[in-house]
Amino acid sequence: MVKIGLLSDTHSYLDDAVFKYFDTCDEIWHAGDFGTLALADELAAFKPLRGVYGNIDDHALRAVYPEHLKFTCEKVNVWMTHIGGYPDRYSPSVKKEIYTKPPKLFISGHSHILKVMFDKKIQCLHINPGAAGKIGWHKQRTLIRFCISEEKIHTLEVVELGAR
Repeated sequence: MVKIGLLSDTHSYLDDAVFKYFDTCDEIWHAGDFGTLALADELAAFKPLRGVYGNIDDHALRAVYPEHLKFTCEKVNVWMTHIGGYPDRYSPSVKKEIYTKPPKLFISGHSHILKVMFDKKIQCLHINPGAAGKIGWHKQRTLIRFCISEEKIHTLEVVELGAR
């Protein structure tokens, strides 16, 4: 079993509470818009980090983190990207491939809207953790913790970090 801490859209702000909530996690996944490489480095020093760059991230972040990250965790195929959309409204950059080679778990950020949706058409769970930073129009800063065991994604919990 792997315990994952998922966040996105920190926009250069890292709440100290992230370390408390992710203390029991095995890995941290960041779905883009880190804001600074220093923030990514701080997360990576705390726990193993997987991440993708977002539209606000500069060349230094883009040199370290890809736009799309595809990997397997336990027996779950994962696709993480910053601008990916969600079921029935996927971004043009992922739309064709997600329907022809769907992952079991699709993670995106960008919208600052917390969403957990199952796409019945492709049998894929979509997660957007909302925004953990203070920049944007969201009212509540959020992150997600969940587990992957073998082929199962489970024990998902939303954590509210407080008002933006």
